[in-house]
Amino acid sequence: MLDFIYYPVSAILWFWHQAFGYVLGKNSGFAWALAVVFLVFTLRLVLYKPFVKQVRTTRQMQELQPQIKELQKKYKNDRQQMTVEMQKLQKEHGFNPLMGCLPVLLQVPVFIGLFHVLRSFNRVGGGGGFGGFGGSHGMSVEQNANTANYIFSASDVQSFLAARLFGAPLSSYITQPMAQMEAFVHGDVGLPSKVAIAAVSIPLMIIAGIATHMNARASVARQSVEAAANPQAAMMNKLALYVFPLGVMVGGPFLPVAILLYWVSNNIWTYGQQHLVFGKIEKEEEEKKQLALERRAQNAPKPGAKPVDVRKKPAGKTDGVEDAVEDATDAPAAAQNGAKPAPGARPNTAKKRSGNRGRPNQKRRR
Repeated sequence: MLDFIYYPVSAILWFWHQAFGYVLGKNSGFAWALAVVFLVFTLRLVLYKPFVKQVRTTRQMQELQPQIKELQKKYKNDRQQMTVEMQKLQKEHGFNPLMGCLPVLLQVPVFIGLFHVLRSFNRVGGGGGFGGFGGSHGMSVEQNANTANYIFSASDVQSFLAARLFGAPLSSYITQPMAQMEAFVHGDVGLPSKVAIAAVSIPLMIIAGIATHMNARASVARQSVEAAANPQAAMMNKLALYVFPLGVMVGGPFLPVAILLYWVSNNIWTYGQQHLVFGKIEKEEEEKKQLALERRAQNAPKPGAKPVDVRKKPAGKTDGVEDAVEDATDAPAAAQNGAKPAPGARPNTAKKRSGNRGRPNQKRRR
């Protein structure tokens, strides 16, 4: 039913096992463990760009929170209009809520695919996982060891069953029935002990729980005050901080060792990637702020300089007065120096004051 997921997942796991098996040995537990870890890294590398988009979407959502609250308050009695206005706001700012959860949604089928492929290495007693093999009763130990598992050949299946990580098979788990554990007996390799499985699983469970809590804590610390004050966000924060990490440790005894490895490596990658991406985005925002301040400083008047009036002056009012004053002052200076007026220049019509202007009045008084 989900072969379109199972085959690609098994192909990536097979590739990394071939690479590490060439160096460490085909039946090495470390080769298989590293194959699982690098399966996670391959997936997360493919999802790097969607993760960056998710981070930007989350930050943009926090910035739009005041406007969203305003719309919710304004259209609280009209749900249809509120939806229309919210879509309009999202379109104006290029905001897509789906990008906020896309990386998580894409990881879910991979997790299910890996879980199924790992369980399908051991199909003894109905241990084939979701699909099951050989009916409800499963296969015998011999049938299981000689049956291919998706892209893995029968010899790959035998290699996986014989591999041990500190004495624990990678598809074993603490609560596994003894009937299924018989599948791990292969050649000189005997039946694994529950103590060895618990000794590997329990530390991985604790590390997985702590890593999940630390990732959630780092994510919550980056939230804005408005976003953290939202009741729904506060509830999700509590779930991410305490319930999910506890769920990993409670469900750990039912999860194969390889799945716990997947969980730990996935959280370690997430923790490092978060710091890298958030640091890059914060640096970009700081550079934008710095550029804006520099532009503002360039446009501001220099100290002591008069501010320039950029408003348009009415035509024909000031220009004519200024020209008349310039002509009146320039013409006498040119005449005194014996220079001829420039071609096209307006003649100076200003009359000189008469020196005996007051004499007629003096005669009349006499």
